[in-house]
Amino acid sequence: MFRFLLRRSISLLITFFGITVLSFAVIHLAPGSPVSPVAEFNPKFTPEMRERLRREFGLDQPLYRQYLRWLKGLVTLDLGRSFAPDRRPVWEKIRERLPVTILINALALGLILVVGIPLGVASAVREGSLFDRATTVLVFLGYAMPGFWLALLLMLLFGVKLGWLPISGLHSLMGYESLSPLGKLLDWAKHLVLPVFVAAFGGLAGISRYMRYSMLEALSQDYILTARAKGLPERQVLYKHALRNALLPIITILGLSVPGLVGGSVIFESIFGIPGVGQLMWQAVMARDYPVIMGNLVIVSVLTLLGNLLADIGYALADPRIRLEGRR
Repeated sequence: MFRFLLRRSISLLITFFGITVLSFAVIHLAPGSPVSPVAEFNPKFTPEMRERLRREFGLDQPLYRQYLRWLKGLVTLDLGRSFAPDRRPVWEKIRERLPVTILINALALGLILVVGIPLGVASAVREGSLFDRATTVLVFLGYAMPGFWLALLLMLLFGVKLGWLPISGLHSLMGYESLSPLGKLLDWAKHLVLPVFVAAFGGLAGISRYMRYSMLEALSQDYILTARAKGLPERQVLYKHALRNALLPIITILGLSVPGLVGGSVIFESIFGIPGVGQLMWQAVMARDYPVIMGNLVIVSVLTLLGNLLADIGYALADPRIRLEGRR
């Protein structure tokens, strides 16, 4: 097990290095520059001022030197300073918004687990029934519906037409400070209902289908037939024998879904006006703020690789064959 995890950790470090190299090259090859938003809308901005600003940002150096300087800062956990006029450290900007994004995505992931897995198991057990067909239709709608379009529909229905839920921000602008702690919690909950649902909807559809197919495959195995032949209760056959083996591919999928949730936060945070990392990423891309873009990419990359590692650990814990292979 230890050797298995050591090999995986080394492989993930090499992968992370490759991600940073490609990301750094791609964002610098994209059209535009950080100087453009300042220079193009200021008629008094001279070429000398443009060149001085490029030197201040370090953009006058060769690309490989810029990368090595950034990588040296990353080793010391320094993500650099933003190119925005405030020139604040990138980590400070991300740290301010990271708790909000983590909260929303943790709630979305919890909703996916609590609803998606039981829904997939129930569909597999009732294969071919009206319940199975109805959930299949809903799942395909979830796959086909773009997240931004769903968000706009929900805002129009529950926010504009019915007036049940707020459609932007994390809390009310008026009277929030005068609320009791419970009132503030309820106010936050009302503001988070739509973003959490939009963030979880696509993943909910995917996990329920994967769970259904995995459960059907597990139920068709010989050991299930043997367990039933021994007279074991159907509940024990389903949840002790079939479900444990059916969860193996789901563990991997869940590990890979974490970065997808964070990446998807760019959409719903921008639409719902939530001050999270996704909104910061969008603003940085529009302003060509390279250090902030790279800082966000580092966060997403680390979450992706960490999700892979956690999936490997969970897979090893669930499957004894992997543990035994690690001991050889």
